[in-house]
Amino acid sequence: MAAGGEGRSGTEGSGGGGGGGGEGGAGGGSSGAMLLNVGLLALALLAAYRLYARWARRSGPGAGGQPSQAAALPRMKRRDFSLQQLRHFDGARDPRILLAVNGKVFDVTKGSKFYGPEGPYGIFAGRDASRGLATFCLDKDALRDEYDDLSDLNAVQMESVREWEMQFKEKYDYVGRLLKPGEEPSEYTDEEDTKDHTKQE
Repeated sequence: MAAGGEGRSGTEGSGGGGGGGGEGGAGGGSSGAMLLNVGLLALALLAAYRLYARWARRSGPGAGGQPSQAAALPRMKRRDFSLQQLRHFDGARDPRILLAVNGKVFDVTKGSKFYGPEGPYGIFAGRDASRGLATFCLDKDALRDEYDDLSDLNAVQMESVREWEMQFKEKYDYVGRLLKPGEEPSEYTDEEDTKDHTKQE
């Protein structure tokens, strides 16, 4: 009986050793994949840190006063904007902050912590943010001084623009349209304006 038990132990031991050898071989093969994953994680953390550092650097002693100033602003009446008109609402020249996504203009003043001059997305204030949001680019390369029809974006990027548009619709007030060159602004009635704001609340 004892001998049988020892025999089993010996077999289990050698089987375990074989399994260990197998794992060691697999581990050696997957070490490259693990290094790749660690590298990608490090890059993601670095990107997140740089965004945070940029935001923290820009936040000055006066940053705390912005939200209350934004809260004091009356709700903006519905209207359409040319690119030049939109540029005025960058949070610096005017306390109100507007930006455009996919041809629609949103009042993001209540998100001034993010979209104001000191915020991490402040580059989009008073601008058409569509290209930057679609390509995840926070540089001036993503901004156009002329009307941007986004015709060179691929299907995935256009889908991203539409998703951003939906998020802005849910969170911020829709103010009007971004006008194409030569396009006339629409005339909005007070009734349309009120109906639109009630729908969003």
